[in-house]
Amino acid sequence: MADSISILVADDHPLFREGVVHSLASEPDIDVVGQACCGEDALRMACDLVPDVVMLDIAMPGWGGIATAEKIRTACPATKVLMLTVAEDEDKLLASFKAGARAYVLKGVSAHELARVVRSVAQGEVYVTPSLAAGILVTLTRSPAPQDPLEGLTERESEILKLVVQGLTNREIGDRLHLSEKTIKHYITNILEKL
Repeated sequence: MADSISILVADDHPLFREGVVHSLASEPDIDVVGQACCGEDALRMACDLVPDVVMLDIAMPGWGGIATAEKIRTACPATKVLMLTVAEDEDKLLASFKAGARAYVLKGVSAHELARVVRSVAQGEVYVTPSLAAGILVTLTRSPAPQDPLEGLTERESEILKLVVQGLTNREIGDRLHLSEKTIKHYITNILEKL
């Protein structure tokens, strides 16, 4: 079928992988072109087959899904990566997207929903399991407590900054604090970087 979505499924648990392959292969518009049990095989097969979508488990032996996603994104930029995992972990979700994944799906998903996500990812859409998406949105919308940038300065840096505000030159500050002008310049560089 010319419009079918080609997909490579990578998971180190054969029974689970075969179940996913069976459910996706029963969809008329999805063509499972390969199966891999580790990241190294998934990358090799992705390069050989250039599927529309590669489905990766995060916790595979060897590279693991996140490292594999990044390698596939580099080697096969047209291939979309979908992470299928049991890990309800915001850090892994963010790391997956930074590595190039377009979807993060929990393994409790139904076969029908998984096929729908594969179709949307193949069309260039992004998907995150709703329960995790809600948690990420809450985290992102929390406004952090305002932080005073001056709190990051050491006692000596604060002292030097106060003298700068008074209009003293680096040499004058150095004379007052019994430090070299070069040392004062280093302190001021650190102060500017922190502020």
